[in-house]
Amino acid sequence: MNEQRSNNLKNYAALAVKVGVNIQGGQALWISAPLGTEEFVRLVVEEAYLAGSKNVHVQWFDEAILRTHYELAPEETFYEYPEWLAAAHEWLVDHKGAFLQVDSGDPDLLKGIDAERITAFEKASGDALDRFYEAIENDHIPWSIVAIPSQKWAEKVFPHLTGTEAIDALWKHIFQSVRMYESDPVEAWKRHISELTKRAERLNDFNLRKLHYTAPGTDLSVDLHEDHIWLTGASKTPDGKDFIANMPTEEVYTVPVKSGVNGTVRATKPLAYNGNVIDDFNLTFKDGKIIHATAQTGEEILKKMIEVDEGAAFLGEVALVPHDSPISNSGILFFNTLFDENASNHLAIGSSYPTCMKDGSILSDEEKEARGLNESVVHEDFMIGSERMDIVGVTRDGESVQIFKDGNWTF
Repeated sequence: MNEQRSNNLKNYAALAVKVGVNIQGGQALWISAPLGTEEFVRLVVEEAYLAGSKNVHVQWFDEAILRTHYELAPEETFYEYPEWLAAAHEWLVDHKGAFLQVDSGDPDLLKGIDAERITAFEKASGDALDRFYEAIENDHIPWSIVAIPSQKWAEKVFPHLTGTEAIDALWKHIFQSVRMYESDPVEAWKRHISELTKRAERLNDFNLRKLHYTAPGTDLSVDLHEDHIWLTGASKTPDGKDFIANMPTEEVYTVPVKSGVNGTVRATKPLAYNGNVIDDFNLTFKDGKIIHATAQTGEEILKKMIEVDEGAAFLGEVALVPHDSPISNSGILFFNTLFDENASNHLAIGSSYPTCMKDGSILSDEEKEARGLNESVVHEDFMIGSERMDIVGVTRDGESVQIFKDGNWTF
């Protein structure tokens, strides 16, 4: 690795610790990472201890072993989750630790695996980790996701390149997307979040009741709760500590009313989901629920996903990202939701973020349901934006407001 790449990697690790999870003195950090990311993870561990972390735990996993597990493990394995591992996640919540996920996955890792196995384990793990995911959704603990290139991922993104050329190309675009090439990346992130916050504040001032999306293959109406809030990728824990959950982030987002989605939407980018790629798909909604789903690639896994539980057939998030934005303008399809969702308007199937509603983070499950918040073990973003998308909002006073025109903000 050349000196410039080495310096960038160290700065990237510092950014993940200081801006992503924003480690505080005496705080524990849990890192989940695949083999192949050791050099970066070691730098993160070092930065975390220098920032005052009292204990850094790294949970490694091997994609080849994971593939073998899905191929050969007995069927009942996929309907259970290790109690000791669930307890470890709860320990992190109870001790207000931080969680960092290092993403480097092969988009096709589980291609050809029985879809029932994949979705069964997603439900089992979601149920077992309910307290952990609730803490994540409510911003009770700081968490963040960052990405490191792997050979298979890089060659999926750049099929015309091989070996180190593919890795180098993916590194370049990852570093660009997280503002690593700025003279002061931390200050660049502060400016970026400030701009996103202005967008969110403008949307909150509109006091919208509904959004209407139109584009080729899309004619969708989405109701918004009277107490909805537009947020950015910058979050705060209950004790006021800032963190950024997704690096990169280009979105402002809020929560739809569970039963208030009607019409048809067409995906504009492939969805990388649990080691499979779902592509060229359409969803039809009635009273919030997906009543029809088709896909040219991955239709079985798509249908299994929306059957994982009752809430998996409803939406939990609406997010706005202009077509004229850094990742979109790169022209790169990453086959990774962390990046692709930040190049396009998107929706999320499944669980909602209660923080997108006034006092949402303190609501009981029953109160969330009563106020139209969707609950599910699933939360999967899929991309619907393009340069041909228009979005019109309707305010509580009945006024129509053009939010997006030809894929971009009108204000």
